[in-house]
Amino acid sequence: MRCAHRRGRRSLRRVRDRAYVRKSRSIAEQERAECRGHAVGMTNSHASQSPSRMLPGFAQRIFPPHSIAAIAAELREQGIDPSGVLEGTGLVIGQLESHTTRISYRQLDTVIRNALRLASDPAIALRAGARMHVTAYGMYGYALLSSATHAEARDFAARYIRVVGPFCDFGLSYDGETVVATFQPMHWPNPTESVHRFAVEFALAAHLTTIRDRSGQSFGFSRVLLDYAPPPSTAAYRGLFECPVLFNQHHCGYEYGRNDGPRALANPRTHAMAREMCEEILGEVNRAGGVAADIRRILIEQPGSYPSIEAIAEQLDIYPRALRRRLEAEGTSYRSLLAEVRTRLAIEYLRKTRMTNEEIASRLGYSDAANFRHAFLRWTGRNPSEFRGDEGL
Repeated sequence: MRCAHRRGRRSLRRVRDRAYVRKSRSIAEQERAECRGHAVGMTNSHASQSPSRMLPGFAQRIFPPHSIAAIAAELREQGIDPSGVLEGTGLVIGQLESHTTRISYRQLDTVIRNALRLASDPAIALRAGARMHVTAYGMYGYALLSSATHAEARDFAARYIRVVGPFCDFGLSYDGETVVATFQPMHWPNPTESVHRFAVEFALAAHLTTIRDRSGQSFGFSRVLLDYAPPPSTAAYRGLFECPVLFNQHHCGYEYGRNDGPRALANPRTHAMAREMCEEILGEVNRAGGVAADIRRILIEQPGSYPSIEAIAEQLDIYPRALRRRLEAEGTSYRSLLAEVRTRLAIEYLRKTRMTNEEIASRLGYSDAANFRHAFLRWTGRNPSEFRGDEGL
């Protein structure tokens, strides 16, 4: 009886694995054109997530295209054919105006890299992000506009930001009468890369525009903090934000004066309806991380003693070969995911602790500091000591 039970369980597992892989292959086939040329880039650019909030998948097409539309519109404004920015995405310009179009972070990554290549304006991300008015965000935007108070709007913005496919995740805290917003790029953790800076610049400008839409054009940040060196677009920062801008900080974000008071456009019925729809969309986003999200969670929960893919397969109750096929269908691999997790953790340790290279190496599962230094140089183009020195630590 026991052997028959095991055989039945193995048979059920094979059926489930095959069904998943068939579905994943179908999705992968539709997206194959956009995947070309990213095998190397994803290892360095595709980020891991914080332990508390898992990242949505890199390949799943579940987000509206409004951010890509803003980039295309800004390129057109600058006299550049916007169709070029869609090269390699499988998208055409007409789809950016359709409410049925859905995009993935992989497509967004391609668009960012194309924009950096095509644009001569170093402030392209700031100018494109400034086009993101609150109504561009659909129900998320209407929920913000109809919130009862400014405090409720802030909390809603942070809780549901992922429904819009943002460039950066963000959280809020308070320092007396100051609101402190902290950014973390969704899939581009390396502050030495131009895609990281593009994501942060776009998000900063978009936040400023949407808060002004709901709070009035007199709103402004009191301070902006950035985790990279001053870029060529530094002058544009001063012109847009009109406040102190600090580079080489431990994190990215902004601060402004706190206002918890009532909002003029408050509408409880509209807000309740929009919130309900955003809750449904957030559930879809959270379910769309795929098996890669499960593996990231397992790796982050076990720093320094990373399990093998065979051990992870056992935890997920699937065969190792089937797990590899699932990851391949999602456009990644166990080695890439492990590199992503190690990259994010290494950057966090170097920025926020005084741990030695030997201690960080041990935390990341390396046998010695030399192996860690070589890996960090491969990820970021700098060794750990240079990174700490450039960060002013």
